[in-house]
Amino acid sequence: MSYRRGWIAVFLFTLAMINYMDRIALSIAAKPIAAEFKLSAVGMGYLFSSFIWSYALFLIPMGILIDRFGAKRMAGVGIFIWSAATALTGAAGNFTSLLLARLVMGGGESVSNPVGAKVIRQWIPASERGMVTSMFNSGSYAGPAICSVFLGALVAVYGWRFSFVVAGGIGFLWLAAWLLFFNSPDKAKWLSVDEREKIVRERDSKPAARNTSVTADAGQTASGLLSLLRSPTLWGLALTQGCNVYTQYLFLTWLPSYLQASRHMSISKTGVFAAVPYAAAVILCIVVGRISDHYLKKSGVGTGRRRNAVALAMLTGAAILAVPFTTNLAALLLVFSVTLTGIASTTSLNFALLNDLLPSSKDVAKAMAFVVVGGNIFGMIAPIATGYVIDATGSYDYAFVIAGALLVLGAVVVLTMTRRPIVAEPKSPRVQAAA
Repeated sequence: MSYRRGWIAVFLFTLAMINYMDRIALSIAAKPIAAEFKLSAVGMGYLFSSFIWSYALFLIPMGILIDRFGAKRMAGVGIFIWSAATALTGAAGNFTSLLLARLVMGGGESVSNPVGAKVIRQWIPASERGMVTSMFNSGSYAGPAICSVFLGALVAVYGWRFSFVVAGGIGFLWLAAWLLFFNSPDKAKWLSVDEREKIVRERDSKPAARNTSVTADAGQTASGLLSLLRSPTLWGLALTQGCNVYTQYLFLTWLPSYLQASRHMSISKTGVFAAVPYAAAVILCIVVGRISDHYLKKSGVGTGRRRNAVALAMLTGAAILAVPFTTNLAALLLVFSVTLTGIASTTSLNFALLNDLLPSSKDVAKAMAFVVVGGNIFGMIAPIATGYVIDATGSYDYAFVIAGALLVLGAVVVLTMTRRPIVAEPKSPRVQAAA
């Protein structure tokens, strides 16, 4: 990948990193917040889940707006809102204001994944899509890795309120750089003519057609979301994402509490321990993405063969099933590292598979939004379900078993439901007659 379009990968990596720093900030500060507001495990589960409610609600509208108004404008609006909400979380005086701040943050963060998919489709040649998507997604693991250590230290020394102010401030720095430097390839003055031509020429490799409805100019034709929803493949990708995201949010929301309650670690030690598997996932996720691009080099991305890599990554993530049987901390660190690498790779590969199977570049943001909604329906359940499991059993073991079972199920779904390109399916004769 050339140096100049490599800056786009840096923008996307840091966008996802800041996004997840702000998400996990609450988990890092969970113990003092629960003590201050007198919250039970069930209460914390609802609080952990709250930002996902607004996040999922706004994803599809944001995807439509991004397809219409562009990534630059909508990403700027989104990160401004969520960074301000994160900073203001530190001023929360009661549970209600804390909950409200998280809801506003979630609404702002709904731009992140649709923007990432749109920018990748605009800027990145299809042969590099897997690696750059992995770099974008790996930011969502770099965020928790950095946040676990950095914000953990801030909470321990300065208290939980100050940590939210710092986390929110970082987003405003990213926003300034984004508004100053980012643009589409045809408008970016810092891009060379040769590189611009390469991007435009190679970014829209078409999925392999299995029926005559996939035309040569499909990449230039936009479809409505309702038309896309008639494609079983889009539903398969959304279900796959859901089975994977459940585990991601289990880690994102409950891992620090698990380490403190079950492994008897302090807040600062929890941060260091949790950072290691997240850091491993950052590096290995990018490696897996590069391997997937190499795997598809001969057959082409349009064959959809990337689904095999998605399934393999999910089965790797199912290593979480070993957690209840792991007593040694070194072994536990290895299991967490393997699991997080598996689920990180699944997300990036699933996102790349969506772009592989979607003929129209004009549908990317809305299709991505739907897949992410599917993921976050499961994601919003994970913190709440885990809270109830802990409250009912006094243990985290069953929470890990549920997560592992869903990863195995997701591998089956992606292998069976993503066999065709995502094209707007015609209405059934009965529907047409009714119309």
